Amino acid sequence: MSHQITRRNVLPGAVLAGAALAGASTGMRMSLSVRVAEAFDNKEKSTRTIGELIGLAKSCGYEALCMRASQAGVHSPPEKIRDVAAKIRAAGLAVSMITGDFAVPSNNEQGPMCLRKITPYLDLADSFGANLIRVCMKKDEDIEWARRAADEARERKIRLAHQSHCASLFETVDGSERVLKAVNRPNFGLIYEPANWLISGQVYGGAAITRLRPYIFNFYIQNHRLNPAGETSLETWTKGRVRLDHIGVWEKGGVDSEEVFAALHRTGYSGSITVHQAFGNVMPVDEAVRRSYEYLKPLTASVPGRVAQ
Repeated sequence: MSHQITRRNVLPGAVLAGAALAGASTGMRMSLSVRVAEAFDNKEKSTRTIGELIGLAKSCGYEALCMRASQAGVHSPPEKIRDVAAKIRAAGLAVSMITGDFAVPSNNEQGPMCLRKITPYLDLADSFGANLIRVCMKKDEDIEWARRAADEARERKIRLAHQSHCASLFETVDGSERVLKAVNRPNFGLIYEPANWLISGQVYGGAAITRLRPYIFNFYIQNHRLNPAGETSLETWTKGRVRLDHIGVWEKGGVDSEEVFAALHRTGYSGSITVHQAFGNVMPVDEAVRRSYEYLKPLTASVPGRVAQ
């Protein structure tokens, strides 16, 4: 039977339904994004094969991969998608989420087109056994398309989520909450990523997590240190161009990971912890992936005595 979602649905019901779609979980799961082998400024090429990334994830202890178009996307031949999916399953890894094209992570004007033709992305998610798809929204006109795409996705028990991301409708905490409430679908949520909110000058920690917790479907972690003389810069809508340095998730001076994890524990988050940083031209990939796991894995256990502010 088809389950229709209408605008008359109220938020509490949507939140509860979204939790049901997410499925039961026994705890936070460490996931490795295939982005770790991409260059920061080139999301289309990877320095590693999927076999190499699978081996790296397994050797470090990760339980899942987060898939992107640099390895397989809606542009890929069906036989390649089947081959990649089979290799991941054979290794005993899950796929925590898919990003089906290059425009979405590039956050360009073509990014929201995925919402207008969501079916191939749902097919890709099904091929990988994933129930979460990353999408992109740049203008308020994308809200209605997000509703339609979420309705189609819900029929296939798949969720959609948008990353907290500079130069998008999710650049600020207030903006993210406004759009999530406007979409008002139980299977449409947030990929919480504090580094982008750090860059755009947001209070990204415990208060933001508590406020948006019903919508958080995934947790991306990467790290940047704000530096007026930094070699890298990102454009934001709220602060203009912001200069920064890329640093490991284990390094100080960027995201306060301990506060973030304390808030996640306090609010009962039990989804994926996805290492999302592009290490390709920043530091050795194998070392960074291993050090990220060694630093983050203990934080997925409860943090006694730490109260998030």
